[in-house]
Amino acid sequence: MAEKVLMKGNEALAEGAIQAGCRHYFGYPITPQTEVAAYMAKRMPKIGGTFLQAESEVAAINMVIGTASCGYRAMTSSSSPGISLKSEGISYMAGCELPALIVNVERGGPGLGGIQPSQSDYFQATKGGGHGDYKLIVLAPASVQEMYSMAFKGFDLADKYRVPCMILADGTMGQMMEPVELIEGEVKKYDKPWATTGTATHEGRNIINSLSLSPAQLEQWNKNRYDRYKIIEENEVMFEEFMMDDADYCIVAFGIAARVSKNAIMTLRNKGIKVGMIRPITLWPFPKQALINASKKVKAFLSVELNMGQMIDDVKLAINCSKPVYFCGRTGGVIMSPDEVIKSIEDIEKGVAQEW
Repeated sequence: MAEKVLMKGNEALAEGAIQAGCRHYFGYPITPQTEVAAYMAKRMPKIGGTFLQAESEVAAINMVIGTASCGYRAMTSSSSPGISLKSEGISYMAGCELPALIVNVERGGPGLGGIQPSQSDYFQATKGGGHGDYKLIVLAPASVQEMYSMAFKGFDLADKYRVPCMILADGTMGQMMEPVELIEGEVKKYDKPWATTGTATHEGRNIINSLSLSPAQLEQWNKNRYDRYKIIEENEVMFEEFMMDDADYCIVAFGIAARVSKNAIMTLRNKGIKVGMIRPITLWPFPKQALINASKKVKAFLSVELNMGQMIDDVKLAINCSKPVYFCGRTGGVIMSPDEVIKSIEDIEKGVAQEW
């Protein structure tokens, strides 16, 4: 039986990355993800890995670019404003088709904002975040155990498709403590003939580059990349359904908002109101088909988020606006209570809620 350890989410994620074969971490401290860097600083030297606290977030992401170019599993982590600073480098990684793991343990914003939990980087993560035509695979954990396991999944998906992968965790996921089963998963080995190893192949030396001065060539690169994104959308969608079999109303929520919503659902069920939930685990690719299927049965959807409603458009687009979509959210680092979710559903049931 695998060992169970009481760990913070940030520490579990860092240990998961190590177990997934990451031996190169570059970062910069910022609340509420600093424990990721602190854990890596302690563990990496003991296992022959590299920990480097860069002089800035910009330097950290460029170090990841260099390491990933050589074919190694590399990771960086930060929190909201720090991810903004890394955005140029992330776009370069997408353009270079480099696999790596990027972790955002979100805090409130915009600007420096506060240090409390938030989900207000949804747009930034799922709509690109930097310049150009590109996508990130985005994973949203809802437990400390998933913080651990998603490090494996994130690296595997990044290597499989040669795209950067982001774990988007609200600050609660990073700071809360839960028992974690330290499962030693299989470290998958992916052939990387494109890596810049310094050794010439029969086709010459590999060059990693995101620059193309030919519009026709750059257009083709982007089209090829989007062909790959389509394959990801067809094969890598992950979600959880909770009490959806007979639901009249469907909550859509991720991260800590999903955990709050589960408590609300149990209370609502006891009151005779049939509510279920679809929890996107991949925020991109978004679980469109699951919502389409739900839209054929439920009366309405409620998007529950720690922001001003950034996921609502994805819910509406998924169901082609076939059913009303409502919103329950808090922002600025405030976490809603189950009672607020309960009231939102009850208002929908009474016909007094305002549709978004």
